[in-house]
Amino acid sequence: MCGADGQIPLKRLCSPGQCSVLAVRDNATLTRGGIVNTLNHGNQWGRYDTRRDSRRHHPRAPRLSAHRRGRAMSDRPEMFEGTDRIWMDGEFVDFEDAQTHVLTHALHYGTGVFEGVRCYDTEQGPAIFRWEEHLDRLYKSAKPYDLDIEFSKDELTEATTELIETEGFESCYIRPIVYYGFDSLGVSPKDCPTKTTIAAWPWGAYLGEEALEEGVDVMVSSWRKHASSQIPTNIKTTGLYVNSMLAGEEARRNGYTEAIVLNKEGNVAEGPGENIFMVRDGEIYTPGLAESILEGITRNTAITLAEEMGYTVHEEATISRGELYTADELFFTGTAAEVTPIRSVDDNEIGEGTKGPVTDELQSAFFDVIESGDREEWFHYV
Repeated sequence: MCGADGQIPLKRLCSPGQCSVLAVRDNATLTRGGIVNTLNHGNQWGRYDTRRDSRRHHPRAPRLSAHRRGRAMSDRPEMFEGTDRIWMDGEFVDFEDAQTHVLTHALHYGTGVFEGVRCYDTEQGPAIFRWEEHLDRLYKSAKPYDLDIEFSKDELTEATTELIETEGFESCYIRPIVYYGFDSLGVSPKDCPTKTTIAAWPWGAYLGEEALEEGVDVMVSSWRKHASSQIPTNIKTTGLYVNSMLAGEEARRNGYTEAIVLNKEGNVAEGPGENIFMVRDGEIYTPGLAESILEGITRNTAITLAEEMGYTVHEEATISRGELYTADELFFTGTAAEVTPIRSVDDNEIGEGTKGPVTDELQSAFFDVIESGDREEWFHYV
């Protein structure tokens, strides 16, 4: 059953009594020790776009420092070609050694929490955007699951900045994740260790560079967002993103870029990985926390900037599905999506079918902030 390298191809079936674990994944391998390389798979997040605006360098465009340019590992997905090390439980390990056991509790039950954070190439140098807020949410997210993070916020901050510096990133996406590791495999995570990992890699526009200017076509998903009485909606739990995946893939199968998810009452909740805003008669509306949304940090940024620009923002709004079709403007916000216009919903053109004036003004204000890096309260400089 084993090849010359001592690995078992996962596409083969074990005969009775030979193995107790089967994993089904194209091109994946299981070693005799039961360890799967969890990162060395095909690119599931989309390829980043390295194109730059002809007028100026965008601070989010994936960039490596001078001594890292040109380095690539051809056997990796393109997204991770510039990544050499990952921080795991207090140690930096080589990319290929960042592995976890196939019987890890979080792999089977989704018992983990995570954050998505961006480091921007600002005029002040590389800076992590709203790092303290992301870190606060990570620790709060861990509480309902009794995940005991063994590292202080200062230790995670030091590890993250060192990772960015040693990897030579001038801009990147950062993924801290905390999860129950391998011990028992009952539903109860009793005796399972809490594992903490931080990875970083270059990542461009989540929905594509064109989307930032031209907007995206979306559909209202048939999948509903779960209620906070069922599972907490104000924390970023790994397993809950199955709901997001179902909605997003349904949209893409039907020819749309992204989805909008309704809550159990049938009102607008959010996108699979974004908050949503509506503009009507010059005022801005966004679903409130009671609508089963994640309290997004970029959502908070957009609200703050809009209010500073003099807009009235209704941040606890209830928005019906029908209001989407008659909105003057719609846009998504999120760490990955940043500020992305929505040009149509279910093939109904929104406004003029282009980025609206309010969205354009708010998007410009957001990009001005992350390019300049001069709002010190929002940046942690590397």
